[in-house]
Amino acid sequence: MNANHIPLLCAVSLAALVLPLTSLTSEGAAGCAKDAMLVFDGSASMAELTFDLQRKTRIVEAREAVRDAIPDITPFRRVGLLTYGPGTRAACDNINLRFGPRDDAAAAIISDIDRLHPKGLTPLTAAVRAATQALDYKVRPGIVVLVTDGNETCGGRPCALGAELASEAADLTVHVIGFKVVFDFFSWDNPEQQDVGAGNTVAKCLADRTGGLYVSAETVDELADALRVTLGCALISRDNTEPERAAFT
Repeated sequence: MNANHIPLLCAVSLAALVLPLTSLTSEGAAGCAKDAMLVFDGSASMAELTFDLQRKTRIVEAREAVRDAIPDITPFRRVGLLTYGPGTRAACDNINLRFGPRDDAAAAIISDIDRLHPKGLTPLTAAVRAATQALDYKVRPGIVVLVTDGNETCGGRPCALGAELASEAADLTVHVIGFKVVFDFFSWDNPEQQDVGAGNTVAKCLADRTGGLYVSAETVDELADALRVTLGCALISRDNTEPERAAFT
């Protein structure tokens, strides 16, 4: 199994990778030195209803996961937020940098995602590029975590971007969380889909080519755990030997 890919069948093991972040000391929080950007999918599919009208939409469940996980993370890592999808511009042009990495960003992240009303298409390549620029990725280390439910639909090439970032960045890792991914066999503007397996989002390339993780999540708990794994910290052991992994950085 590819170490950079945590499939849905293994998602239950995510909880074992996540230690209680609220118990970290200042020494242990050293693993959170890199700033991070959370790139969050607000495209129309996040609000799609299924045939089962009792089921919640993706955006409702994603809000629950964010409210659960983010307060555990932001006391120890500076996190910023970028969303894409809704807005007044053309369907592929609504990429919104809410704010760059900041201390104690939980309340701001939760508030912005609670107010997000999904609309538009999925310019995930351009959104990730904008997030890396907010991190000043060519000179500073950083982490990007992309939460998406589908594929690029605006002509971007995430595989090419991943290769570009790997060659240009000072120290950048892109993690991708596929949340209830919708695979579109007939995507009209997804030129790299043939490069990934069926059932995966093409955004997996971003993780593969920057040394990050691709994590599948189908439930609120799995998404919350995936956020903790990708945005969380590595505990530094007191005897300065190998660090315990609270998450991947």
